[in-house]
Amino acid sequence: MTTLYRYQPATTPGPYGTDYRPQGPDGDGPTDTLTELCTLDGWRYVSVPDGADYIIPDEITTWEPVTLTDALREQIKATSPHTRLIAERVIEQIRAKYSIDDELFIARISVGALRQTYNQSADEETLIADYQTDVEAAREWGRARRAELGL
Repeated sequence: MTTLYRYQPATTPGPYGTDYRPQGPDGDGPTDTLTELCTLDGWRYVSVPDGADYIIPDEITTWEPVTLTDALREQIKATSPHTRLIAERVIEQIRAKYSIDDELFIARISVGALRQTYNQSADEETLIADYQTDVEAAREWGRARRAELGL
């Protein structure tokens, strides 16, 4: 299980200023167990796996768990470079097997069959079933990656 936390950035200004962030267990830098997802409305959202070791610098006074609403989940998914990369990888998995022209063809014959204006061949029915299986596998992979991030 992964929990989302948020905090308001604490920085010291100037050319040698500091942007305080959660630290690794030894206190010498960022930890590879935390994933900073994005910043929304002045809050940084961080994904923290259960059991992760980290230190919150004293300068960060607003560290708190997040109650994830559907609207917030969608905002984070739209903003986070991590979730955008996951979405790109889902498309790459689909494109590895199906071109956009393939997808348009499958959509056309599927809609035609649903509207009873097109009679599919057995090969086309198999193509559509395989396509659906492959696309759902890619989408499930994406959902699992987002779940790892607490989304």
